[in-house]
Amino acid sequence: MTARDCEFVASLCAARAGLRVDPARAYLVESRLGPVARREGFGSVAELLQVVRDRGDERQVWAVVEAMVLPETSFFRDRAGLEQLWRETAPEIARRRNGAPVRIWSAGCASGQEVYSLAMLLEEAGPGALKAELFASDLSERLLEKAQSGLYSQFEVQRGLAARELVRHFEKRDEMFLLSRRVRQHVRWRRVNLIDDFSRLGRFDIVLCRHVLGSLTEPARARVLAGLAGALAPDGVLMLGAGESWDEAPAGLRPVDGLPGAWSFSQAVRAAA
Repeated sequence: MTARDCEFVASLCAARAGLRVDPARAYLVESRLGPVARREGFGSVAELLQVVRDRGDERQVWAVVEAMVLPETSFFRDRAGLEQLWRETAPEIARRRNGAPVRIWSAGCASGQEVYSLAMLLEEAGPGALKAELFASDLSERLLEKAQSGLYSQFEVQRGLAARELVRHFEKRDEMFLLSRRVRQHVRWRRVNLIDDFSRLGRFDIVLCRHVLGSLTEPARARVLAGLAGALAPDGVLMLGAGESWDEAPAGLRPVDGLPGAWSFSQAVRAAA
């Protein structure tokens, strides 16, 4: 790959999805795009990129962009914060909903482990314990397909799952593990590009966008944060990853005491909503 190829990929990813790609890391770009080039029938990554430049075929453009999405995730990542959110924050919001379900969105869900962690907690709580609707989205169609299949490798289930959770919710399928249908049916899926307008999705009581912002350019990060704040109910909670923050929070959002990574609107903003 040439420096021009890497610059092209970086520019394409930033324009289409706000993704931050370092053009100096040619080995990373080539390793991510190698499988795409082979799948599309090209002899090299350079050949793939030349065709994308010349033809601008949308399917191939998005194949390149989606290949550069970092799919890093695991079951019950930052477990303490996730369980606190579920056992304390979600029931508190539910009490204010007068029987309406708590709407929870995993934005940038990758291959689904985060939202399935919540679905397992929902399943284990039993009927009537908490009424919740779980939504999940990602930019990558291929990651969404994997998530919806519920099939995970030995390595993937070992990351974050306790033995009792694995036994209770999964069954062995050859060399893979299949998540139970009961858990999978709690989640609704959609492809969403977070730099686009997603107001059609409605308002959510809890939005999780953990370990996503670091992969975005600065302008895209500001745009995504503003969009997520706009999708949040006035008394809702936005959950970033533990240790994640931003230089300038969207107007009215403040850290939640005692819940690392969580943000909510100030009382003044709530009162005015």
